Amino acid sequence: MVNDCVFCQIAAGLHPADVVYESGTVLAFRDIHPQAPTHILIIPRKHIARIADLQPADAAVMGDVMIAARLVAEQIGVDDAFRLVVNSGRSAGQSVFHIHVHLLAGRRFGWPPG
Repeated sequence: MVNDCVFCQIAAGLHPADVVYESGTVLAFRDIHPQAPTHILIIPRKHIARIADLQPADAAVMGDVMIAARLVAEQIGVDDAFRLVVNSGRSAGQSVFHIHVHLLAGRRFGWPPG
């Protein structure tokens, strides 16, 4: 755990969150500033700051994150239409430097995004 990382603190149970899914390697919880009617953040419990920091050894945990996204979408009933977003780097919109996938649903999304 990185002590000043809020997502590490959430994963360790030191900071409150509305958790919707958890496993030994992944945690999913509701975003406190939702950008859609459904906005869930899915994180690896392992601290990895951004996509650019991934190593080959992280493949399994990132696979777990993607499987968790599917399971969460099914669990909350949005598996017919949802969007997954990952921002990597400040200029791409990343504000918490712990890899996280945004699961967004409940409204129509345009393309191209942002």
